[in-house]
Amino acid sequence: MAKKKILKKWSWERKSGWLRISKTEKKKIFDFSEDYKDFLSNNKTEREFVENALAHVKSKGFKDISRLKSIKKGDKLFYSYKNKALILAKVGSSPDFKLVAAHVDSPRLDLKPFPLTEDSDLAFFKSHYYGGIKKYHWMSRPLALHGVLLTKKNKVIKVSVGEKEGEPAFIISDLLPHLAYKQMDKKMSEVIQGETLQILIGNIPLSEDDKHSVKANVLKLLNEKYGIDEEDLAVGELEFVPADKPRDVGIDGSMIGGYGQDDRICAYTSLKALLDSKVGRRTNLALFVDKEEIGSVGNTSANSSFLLNFANMFARLYKAKETGFDLLFNSKGISADVTGAINPLFKDVHDSENASFLSRGVSIEKYGGNGGKYLTNDSSSEYFNEIRNVLNSAKVIWQTGELGKIDEGGGGTIAYILAKFGMDIIDVGPPMLGMHSPCEVVSKLDLFQTYKAYRAFYNEN
Repeated sequence: MAKKKILKKWSWERKSGWLRISKTEKKKIFDFSEDYKDFLSNNKTEREFVENALAHVKSKGFKDISRLKSIKKGDKLFYSYKNKALILAKVGSSPDFKLVAAHVDSPRLDLKPFPLTEDSDLAFFKSHYYGGIKKYHWMSRPLALHGVLLTKKNKVIKVSVGEKEGEPAFIISDLLPHLAYKQMDKKMSEVIQGETLQILIGNIPLSEDDKHSVKANVLKLLNEKYGIDEEDLAVGELEFVPADKPRDVGIDGSMIGGYGQDDRICAYTSLKALLDSKVGRRTNLALFVDKEEIGSVGNTSANSSFLLNFANMFARLYKAKETGFDLLFNSKGISADVTGAINPLFKDVHDSENASFLSRGVSIEKYGGNGGKYLTNDSSSEYFNEIRNVLNSAKVIWQTGELGKIDEGGGGTIAYILAKFGMDIIDVGPPMLGMHSPCEVVSKLDLFQTYKAYRAFYNEN
């Protein structure tokens, strides 16, 4: 047989997904993307996601499992914790779970305990960056303030400033190039230090006599608006995020650029897939956790007892013979997280034969980690094949690859944490350009294929 015929018959042709869809599906993809952009605009923090998701699912008839005395097939449940972690469930005829797990935190700038300072007639908020960032990305760009404040009388005050038209934004001012000759000679990792990430917050002095008059005026304004003092700032959780709105990228409108798509693109698609899933044999779960970007530590992270506590409660209310741990042991899971797409401007960090490409579909990744597969779940071939067959049956466009070249670095997901229960689990998510930057870029086609993949996984019961 001629070489061309052999290649056509037996090789895996990996081409752009845009060449593999109909005009009808293209319209579905673009329509789906509009709702997603609205979601990104309104869910820039983990608290906002959990609050908005809860409001939405309650309107769809989901009930708080912790308030029930029993559960049965067809029930729709939620379980939330600390306003930062959430589980949704559609109960099947069997208590065994099908689980899609995403994280809802993203890199950002958190305020230090005593953030407010003044220098040279300017008031600043000092910050401590959260997660892996390139610090220079956060200079000279509009920022918005989100979070909560708590008063001494336990009143919780939600804060959001910088998103609406007419609201002030905030900024970290960079050094002008005219005076930056020494700065430009530094290593990239040293150009901006963590302590330089101070957000400009005010400039008007309260009076001529006060030593820290601009700081005093900021405190006065905060007290007038929120009824707080400087001690309350130390207690609150305030985060600075990019103030930009997500928007289409490219003259063809084929991509979306915006903040926090790692990993809220997977949170959105798994939430929607769970809501659109059928009730079958297994119970469908969507898990949303916090703290992934700092190593999955803390009581709202994947490493906490949050999921196990839910499983134990579920087993008891379902009157299952198995324990909660048994249910998790027998579960099938997807770690819903993004991967890096090959960037032709920095092609040398990728193995182009084993990289994921924008618009070639959702990426199934057998493993991640660093170097010699450290700190990763390495999924079995049998489970990879099972997921592959589910996606092929549902006509989902998919690909596979690695994050980058073996010794260039690496990254992890929560798959290895959930694998400790004994469940089969594998990473499935869209490729992304500019991961962890203030404006990450994804393909609209990959967004839709990710939704289809999670929905197919849930429905294959």
